[in-house]
Amino acid sequence: MKLLPFSTTGIGSMPQRDPYFTVNLIFENFDIPYWPQLPKYSEKESMIAQFTEGLPGVFFENSKLFFKKDESLINDWLINYNEDLVSPITEEFSKGLYVIKELLKDKKLKVLKGQLTGPLTFTLSIKDEKGNLIYFDETIRELSILHLKAKAKWQVNFLKDFADDLIIFIDEPILQAIGASTYISVNESEALRLIKEIVLSLKAMNVLVGLHCCGKADWSKVLSLGVDLISFDSYFFFDFFKIYRDEIYDFLKKGGYIAWGVVPTTNELKTLSDGEIIKKALLQIEEFENTLSKDRSILTPSCGMGSLEESDSLRVIKLLKEIQKKVNG
Repeated sequence: MKLLPFSTTGIGSMPQRDPYFTVNLIFENFDIPYWPQLPKYSEKESMIAQFTEGLPGVFFENSKLFFKKDESLINDWLINYNEDLVSPITEEFSKGLYVIKELLKDKKLKVLKGQLTGPLTFTLSIKDEKGNLIYFDETIRELSILHLKAKAKWQVNFLKDFADDLIIFIDEPILQAIGASTYISVNESEALRLIKEIVLSLKAMNVLVGLHCCGKADWSKVLSLGVDLISFDSYFFFDFFKIYRDEIYDFLKKGGYIAWGVVPTTNELKTLSDGEIIKKALLQIEEFENTLSKDRSILTPSCGMGSLEESDSLRVIKLLKEIQKKVNG
């Protein structure tokens, strides 16, 4: 798969409440369309809840998500697990996927992007009934990684009918916090192992695998996972990213891609002018640029847009187009 220089795509979430409007908006405005996560349409479309469906022991109660460990239920699931197992994402948990299916019908896109909540963020976001994070239970941690692999397989099988090529981003925002006091007891090598299992599972299905982290990730460690694309928040974390310039250039030489998160999706968006955002993006890209980085870069918002107002998301899309036009001359 060869992506055009500075193609645009999104990270995942959108603030709109109308799934049909949102999918059409994405098709019309992004070079690499993607299925939208719609947390304002349904709480089951938030990035954690969306991928819990079918996980044995997960419960929704009074809009709260928690895990209740049932040894018998877990053992039955594990006994029946095999590498070909798929776990569907139903319409209740992702309306956007099924709108794409309805709108495309017999059509086929050149490329389509999907996303999966990473195993580290997943297990460090869900608590059991005692308030403990499920990451720290070895059995549930292993259950979760197998569950997410089954989700990934189902998603790829679902999407491949609608595009010649697929890109799947593994969304790992918590990766930036490993080593910080909040997660001091999380072993870095174990955290990376979890992610690598998902990477290998996806690569076995011949898709381009990206990893998105909107923070100070150790990019040399991320590159060791065998991903094809790294997605970062360049607006806030470019200075940290460029520390790894040599490793990233080597990654590009081997065929990798960078996704530049050039437009902020935080409160700063409201305080900055279009000109300020565009200028910063152009300066960063120019500072990092060589022949490889220009040919193997795409443009995205800094993170998902699900928490924005709808009008702000439209502005983000407009800014991406303006930046793309300027970097491509």
